[in-house]
Parts: sequence; C-alpha cells; structure tokens
Amino acid sequence: MLILEALAEHEHLRFTHIAKLVPGISQKMLTQTLRQMERDGLVDRTVHAVIPPRVDYRLTDLGETLGAAFCSVWLWAEANLERIETARATFDSRAAI
Repeated sequence: MLILEALAEHEHLRFTHIAKLVPGISQKMLTQTLRQMERDGLVDRTVHAVIPPRVDYRLTDLGETLGAAFCSVWLWAEANLERIETARATFDSRAAI
C-alpha cells in the first residue's frame, strides 16, 4: 500500500526515490514488490537508454483504480485510529494479567 501511495502521489518515480518514500523497505523487497505489481498490471516500468540506465515506474490505469479503493480504507483507519489504539491498550492490559 505504501508503494501504491507513493506512486499515486507522483506521475512517475525512480527506484531510489520510491525507496526513500517507503521507509524501512529493503531493496530486495522493493524490487520483488515492483516486479509483482508490474506482472499484475498495476505498474508500468520504463527503461531509458541513457548512461547510467534510468528506470521509471508509474501506476497504470488499473493501479490507479486500486489506489482509489485503498483510499477508503485509509480514510476509515484515520477516522478510527483513536478507537483502535484504545482497544489495543485495553487488550494489552488484560493480556498482561
């Protein structure tokens, strides 16, 4: 979801820029995720024939529709974050006994 969000906020991004926008992701996991997203038709990968080679990623139309679907989930999570944190704290205090 974080990669999807990063790509949705920009027209196109280079691999290193995506890595900076998604904190904590390893190079291996980012590579695997982008490859899977490309395979699923969510991301277009463009290789530019320059030295050094430049690779850009952008969401496809299909990827943009997935981003719109996740938007509702993000809004729900944002609106209910306080209730979720309260429920977690209650659960954790019972589990500690």
